[in-house]
Amino acid sequence: MREPERSLMQIEVVPATTEHEPVLANLLELYAYDFSEFSDLKIGVDGRFGYEPLPLYWRESNRFPFLVRANGDLAGFVLVQQGSQVSGAREIWDVAEFFVLRGYRRHGVGLKVAHDVWRMFTGSWEVRVADNNVVARAFWQRAVSEFTGVRAESTLSEVGGKRWQVFSFISNAPSNNSSDASGISLSLNRKT
Repeated sequence: MREPERSLMQIEVVPATTEHEPVLANLLELYAYDFSEFSDLKIGVDGRFGYEPLPLYWRESNRFPFLVRANGDLAGFVLVQQGSQVSGAREIWDVAEFFVLRGYRRHGVGLKVAHDVWRMFTGSWEVRVADNNVVARAFWQRAVSEFTGVRAESTLSEVGGKRWQVFSFISNAPSNNSSDASGISLSLNRKT
């Protein structure tokens, strides 16, 4: 892998099709490995963490999978779903999973991707962060604060025995499913 260029990086959020499912499954393994530091994720006997809900992202209309590209190279993924994992409210958008490869972190990729996704889906949002993941909490506080223009505060919630810091906010950005604010082509039409 070549070192990402810091200046003028072109970042794209690309809807993932069923053909991308193996790519997402591989990226989810890297994500789970990183996340296992903060949770009780256990690796299976096959040497993989696995991600059971992945196929649902092409079967259920409230789920949206995306790949992240930086300067054309694969740089991560975002899984978005509609339906709060905290309150159960069906209208709330949720960042289900969010991952940027280590080589692209601290280059503005994550901030740009989060903001692009929030512009795609207007309405109420929640971002859940493991309570003990201090670095991620700082990232999400910055991302939400810059997006909304006000200092973001999280609330502590416990769901299914897990402690989450939850950032709640509203995206009033104009919904535009054909391109985002920077002109990146995006399509929410599902291709299966």
